[in-house]
Amino acid sequence: MPAVSMLPHREGNELCRARVGRKNEIKGALSMLYPLLFEANMFPIVWGGHRLREIKGLEPGDEPIGESWEVSAVPGKESVVGNGELKGRNLRELTSEYGAALLGQSVFDRYGTEFPMLVKLIDAEHDLSIQVHPNDELAMKRHGCMGKTEMWYVVDAKPGTYLYAGFAKSITGEEYRRRVEDGTICDVLAKHNIRPGDAFFIPAGRVHAICGGALIAEVQQSSDITYRIYDYGRMGMDGKPRELHTELAVDALDYTVHQEYALDYPKDRNRSNLVCGCDFFEVRRLTLDAPIDRRMRHHDSFVIYMCLQGKCTLGNNVQLRCGQSCLVPAVCADDIKLVPAACGEPVELLEVFIPQPGH
Repeated sequence: MPAVSMLPHREGNELCRARVGRKNEIKGALSMLYPLLFEANMFPIVWGGHRLREIKGLEPGDEPIGESWEVSAVPGKESVVGNGELKGRNLRELTSEYGAALLGQSVFDRYGTEFPMLVKLIDAEHDLSIQVHPNDELAMKRHGCMGKTEMWYVVDAKPGTYLYAGFAKSITGEEYRRRVEDGTICDVLAKHNIRPGDAFFIPAGRVHAICGGALIAEVQQSSDITYRIYDYGRMGMDGKPRELHTELAVDALDYTVHQEYALDYPKDRNRSNLVCGCDFFEVRRLTLDAPIDRRMRHHDSFVIYMCLQGKCTLGNNVQLRCGQSCLVPAVCADDIKLVPAACGEPVELLEVFIPQPGH
């Protein structure tokens, strides 16, 4: 059974609000919290490659690294602070201690002290499995946890690289079972050739797979639940066949065929461009060659900046370079100044936060 990360019901937040949601505690946290950088948090996977170590400025290694969990509070895989007075503390500890001051009151009211987002960098040297994620309702019924909606932003792609997202033709659950059994499931998937800057929304229920040659920034709900449908008969890191969840996926899949799966978004320089927005996250892209001020306090959420190209200064003294991600606590998000490095190299960032309900 897939691993899961549980988020509490809204009804369970009253005690948490009484404990850490008071205004005076938020004011006190303002003097303690600051933009947070994190230590490397990477995981070897059979389909992984060797680019993430290079991007992170780490020593080369032989083991294939598939994922860097940039900002995570998933139990056992938490991000650990790498800068300032809170160095060595993990993100679950900090959300429990600082609550709404770190998360934002709106986010806190919705999720309590659970950090509701997971942000990754994914290096696919080989094809990932064909997979799907259940929605909140099905995941809660089966596993007692939230489901997973996510989005992909293509950081880099080797020539000829593609990915799968959605169905290309309408099929039934019975045809799905047959095609998994005879190895033809990929024949009915929508195949997309990709290049840097492409983006895809992957709501829960949408069949998908990142394929070999892609370097992807992924933003998702904080859930580690995946139904692996088909894996090409591949062995895992332990030399054994990887577990499949073909039957669990039957009721999780959305078999609807859409005309377009890729996201179309503006690419204006020196401004924040909306790439993807949904109930669970909002993702914006910034390409900068001049300083910019981002006033984010009205969103009432923490803000994450993923640096995908170049380097810049965030706030007064946080140096953010390619391959790093920074978590700006909600109490620090009133005025975020981003200044590209003096060398003039363009800076590419993803800006991620939790939108208020109804926005």
